[in-house]
Amino acid sequence: MYSHSFSKAQDLIRLLRWADLKFEHFALFEGNGSDLPEGSFDSLFFAGNKKIDAISALSFEKGADRVGIIGYDFKNHIENLQSKNPEFFPLPELCFFEPEISFRITENGIWSKKPVPDQTLNEILNFPIPEEGNTSCEIYLQITREEYLQRIKKIQHEILEGNTYEANFCQAFYGKFESWDPISAFLKLNQLSPMPFAGLFKAGRQWLVSASPERYLKKIGDRLIAQPIKGTIRRGKTPEEDEINQKLLLASEKERAENLMITDLTRNDLSRVSKTGSVKVEELFGIYPLPGVFQMISTVSSELRPKIALKEIIHATFPMGSMTGAPKISTMNIIEREESFRRGWFSGAFGWIDELGDFDFSVVIRSIIADLDTKKLYFGVGSAITIDASAEQEYEECALKAQAILELLRGN
Repeated sequence: MYSHSFSKAQDLIRLLRWADLKFEHFALFEGNGSDLPEGSFDSLFFAGNKKIDAISALSFEKGADRVGIIGYDFKNHIENLQSKNPEFFPLPELCFFEPEISFRITENGIWSKKPVPDQTLNEILNFPIPEEGNTSCEIYLQITREEYLQRIKKIQHEILEGNTYEANFCQAFYGKFESWDPISAFLKLNQLSPMPFAGLFKAGRQWLVSASPERYLKKIGDRLIAQPIKGTIRRGKTPEEDEINQKLLLASEKERAENLMITDLTRNDLSRVSKTGSVKVEELFGIYPLPGVFQMISTVSSELRPKIALKEIIHATFPMGSMTGAPKISTMNIIEREESFRRGWFSGAFGWIDELGDFDFSVVIRSIIADLDTKKLYFGVGSAITIDASAEQEYEECALKAQAILELLRGN
């Protein structure tokens, strides 16, 4: 490893601005020092101009890193499913690139696997910092509150009919702008809501600005780790109120039932590619404080069977159960019927695959997806609908999850 002196606050901005000028693709991953089981994202930066074609994106090539997004609609290549809802703008279902430069970022410096020319480092460290760009825009709800409540009733009817036990129903907010700066937006959002799986991704003129709290899947050697989130409650205004809310979430039969269903689904997904008897629930119903919310997180691990390819792992586990519901296939059909937008990158996965085939991917939630050519952006919020769910309370939960992004986009 090669170390280079680095002042994180200012030099990170220089690095992002420099990379935006030099590269078609870049990705920043930021864990914000979160104390979660199995860790959060490492603080990493990748940039490159070589886009990886869809066929090769999920194949393993020893010695080559890959970075990118698996869009939710990739489900249609795994199962006999369709996505016919209107899209805000077209997005590739697999969007990966091969990095030319990569850095591990610390408070005191950046570390690179390969030597970086002095000229490149000087360019980065002396790159001028522009004025902060615009991060606000007009925001619209795609469906009304009344429409939302009606669709929850339809989903609960599907539950009564036995077609699903739990469905993750999502609604979308969308925005239009003349100019919008994704780099400034990420830096602001990461201050407002410093999450364990934060990230910024550029693919030409399309961007992901993410403050995700959730890991989809991590691989270290032969070990797989999944950490589904189901269960959310607002943080308190005082330590005493915090403690009360934490206990309320842990004691909620509804939230525990939602979490248990998705944990069981995750166990089943991992078992398809893992050694018999190796799938373990490391923690069930863990309650963790995050910015603005407590989340109920369960951790499931397993040991891969020999000679299981990356593509097989993704096909066995994607989309993540926390964003579909259970059982997966029939529930995804219900979601498609009741939602009003094509999810695109939202509720997909964002991460990197290293040269050994290890990887770490987040769930694309609490995230803005923007297209600078069409001058549009959108983000989705959702929650798990069960037979016991109150439609009004689910609507309020969505509003809580959207709070930080709305604050950013409205310039509050």
